Amino acid sequence: MIDVDKAIAAAVKTGKVAFGANLAVQNAKTGKVRMIIMASNCPSDIREDLEYYCKLSNVPLVTYGRSSLDLAAVCGKPFVVSALSIREPGDSEILKLTETGEAESEESIGGTE
Repeated sequence: MIDVDKAIAAAVKTGKVAFGANLAVQNAKTGKVRMIIMASNCPSDIREDLEYYCKLSNVPLVTYGRSSLDLAAVCGKPFVVSALSIREPGDSEILKLTETGEAESEESIGGTE
């Protein structure tokens, strides 16, 4: 099992990642991203849009098991991150999350311990 926090941090540092819920919805519509990660407290209207468009365009949607503040801390950002889109994973192994849960389009990761 890979460490999710380290994988997200590595993707932010070495890959191409876009931050923001509205941008994530746009990326889900076009399907030009490899994965979308949303925080557990993402607003319900955005959550529904992400689930719908990710299912249509076959983009894996992963729910980060903690809040948007925790997701921002992992990314090293001083602002709240409700969702992020991964275009290129870089040196990260973040895409292995979707290989293990291929049967489910949405899975929860990084829950509270």
